[in-house]
Amino acid sequence: MTTSSTVPEDGRLDPVPGAVTGERRRLINLAYRMLGSLAEAEDVVQETYARWYAMSPSRREAVASPGGWLTKVAGRICLDVLRSARARRERYVGEWVPEPLPERTEWPAGATDGSTADPADRITLDESVSMAFLVVLEAMTPAERVAFVLHDVFRYPFSEVAGIVGRTPAACRQLASSARRRIEVSRAPLSPTAQPARVVREFKQAWETKDIHALIGLLDPDATAVGDGGGRVTALLHPIEGAERIARFFADRTRPGRLKVREYTVNGQPGLVAHLDGVVVAVYAFDVADGRIRRIWAVLNPEKLRPWRTG
Repeated sequence: MTTSSTVPEDGRLDPVPGAVTGERRRLINLAYRMLGSLAEAEDVVQETYARWYAMSPSRREAVASPGGWLTKVAGRICLDVLRSARARRERYVGEWVPEPLPERTEWPAGATDGSTADPADRITLDESVSMAFLVVLEAMTPAERVAFVLHDVFRYPFSEVAGIVGRTPAACRQLASSARRRIEVSRAPLSPTAQPARVVREFKQAWETKDIHALIGLLDPDATAVGDGGGRVTALLHPIEGAERIARFFADRTRPGRLKVREYTVNGQPGLVAHLDGVVVAVYAFDVADGRIRRIWAVLNPEKLRPWRTG
């Protein structure tokens, strides 16, 4: 992904360079939350800037709010991507899980695409990018997701959201309300900050020692584990349900001396990263409530592990 420039292809100076280039981080944050994919978010922002610079200098200069214009265009592109993504994900091999992101301080040295700016520097990790949150967003309609992210996460008024979604402000209010109910239903009870980290650490230790009883004790009886291989690597095509089944599945998949599991921050929450012979092969995100793991998301698709691999 190339970085933006204040000089477009026509060679003329942008009349408002700072107002335009300064929006890139916010647009990346917005698009990632809308799409659950860093790669797609980067493409959306690239396309948004391409459309800005495709306008004549006089038209760019006439834009009263460059930031508002860029947001409107990026939002509409995201809406189109989400609509087409539904069809693509129906053809996706196995389960589709949002692309996981590391903490900025844990970002591997050296970007894989040769760029000098790591996307992790541009993504703000908070509750709205936790894997549990993004998975709920995936269940929403494209219009619900865009309206909710713009209004509830980024605090855009419904009058502006309406212009992006193509609905009335009242209809956008209904969309966001429906999305909010989905979030509330799925939200886990609040746990002490240190509790998820402790549970994930104990899960790692029990996994490495193949302690099935300890694993079962750390899992909610109705826990679910989902794997995303995307047809690129071997992964279960359907979720595993139940503490004992999940415990035995993980206990059967240890490779002493070759598989190293390390603790990392995944989308702002305690998680694990598996290295096989020094190469990242899986990233695990967890949903912990009341001291037990409710859900595990394992991302094995190499295309989604790009942010975790060094160049």
